[in-house]
Amino acid sequence: MRESTQTKKATIYEVAALAGVSHQTVSRYLRGTGGLRPDTSERVQAAIGELNYRPNLIARSMRTRRTGRIAMLVPSTTGLPLRLISAVVSVAHDAGYGVDLIGREGAAGGADHWQAVADSGEFEGILTLGSGPHTPQATGTTAVVAVSNYDDDLRTRGALADGAACGQIVRTLADLGHEHFLHVSGPPEYASARNRQQVFLDTTAELGLSATVVHGDWKGRSGHDAVMGLPRDTPITAVVAGNDHSALGAVRAAVERGWRVPRDLSVFGWDDHDCGRFSTPSLSTVANDVERQGREAAQRLIALIRGEEPPAPDLRSLHTFLPRESIGPAPLKRPRLRPPHG
Repeated sequence: MRESTQTKKATIYEVAALAGVSHQTVSRYLRGTGGLRPDTSERVQAAIGELNYRPNLIARSMRTRRTGRIAMLVPSTTGLPLRLISAVVSVAHDAGYGVDLIGREGAAGGADHWQAVADSGEFEGILTLGSGPHTPQATGTTAVVAVSNYDDDLRTRGALADGAACGQIVRTLADLGHEHFLHVSGPPEYASARNRQQVFLDTTAELGLSATVVHGDWKGRSGHDAVMGLPRDTPITAVVAGNDHSALGAVRAAVERGWRVPRDLSVFGWDDHDCGRFSTPSLSTVANDVERQGREAAQRLIALIRGEEPPAPDLRSLHTFLPRESIGPAPLKRPRLRPPHG
C-alpha cells in the first residue's frame, strides 16, 4: 500500500501550542496590530516557521478588512531580478502575505503607476522597482516602499551598482605581479558598468599599471573577441571582465590562442553565476547579494504595514570578493598568442 506524501496543513492552534501562547495571541501577531512583547513575537514567528504555517488569507480579510496581499510592481516582466523577487516572496509568505507580481502594463503606466495600485484598495502594501516614492510612506491604507537599486529599465544602480570591488580585483592581481591589464566593460548605459570601469581606471592609474579598456555588452562574445583581438606580442597578463559571461568568453579565447588560464593569463569576472563556479578553471568573481536587498525591502514594507519600527539597514557592502582558480601569479615567460586563425 502506497503512503500518501500529502501533509496536513498546520493550524493556528498548533502554532499557539508550539509557541506557548493562546490562538488569540497568534491571531494578533498575524494581524500586525502590535502590543505583543518582543519575546512573544519571536516565539510565534519561530513556531510559524517550524510548522510552515500559512494563514487563511481569505478568512483573515473577512474578519479584519485586510487583504493579506502585497503587490510587487515592475516596469517590465522581462529581465526580472528573480533572486531579489524570490527573497521578497519568502519574507512576505513567512509573515502571512501573498505577493502579486504586476507589470507596468497591468497598472496605470508612467512613473506613478504604483499610485493607481495603491488607490485600488486591493493591497496592504506595495513594493515597486524603478519609479516610486523616495522614502517609505503610506498612501491611504496602503504602505509603499521603493527598491531603489533599479531604474525603470531594470538596470542596477545605487549600492548594487557600486564598483569598489573592482579596485580590490586590480590590487589583488597587482600583488600577484601583474602590470598590464585589460578591462572588458559592460554597456555604458549601465551604472554598474560605468562604475566598475571608472574604479578600474582609477586603481590602475594609482598603482602605475598599464590599462586597456574594450567596451562589451555583458555577453561571452565580447570577452572572447577582446582577447582574440589582442596583438601577438601583447604584454597583457590579466583580464578584468565586467561580468562572468564576458570573463568566460575571455577564457575560451585564451585557450584558442594557446594560453593557459591562469598560468599565462589571469581572468576575473563579476556576478558569481553557476557557469563560472563550475567551470574549469573555476572563475574568480564578485558575488552580488541581491537577496539581501529583497529581504530588507520586504521587511521595511511589512513593518510599515504593521506600524512597527523597521529593522536597521545592513550597511555592509552587497559585494563579496571571491578569488578562485582563474587567477595566479603573472607569468615570467609565456608563449606568444597564436593569431586568430593560426
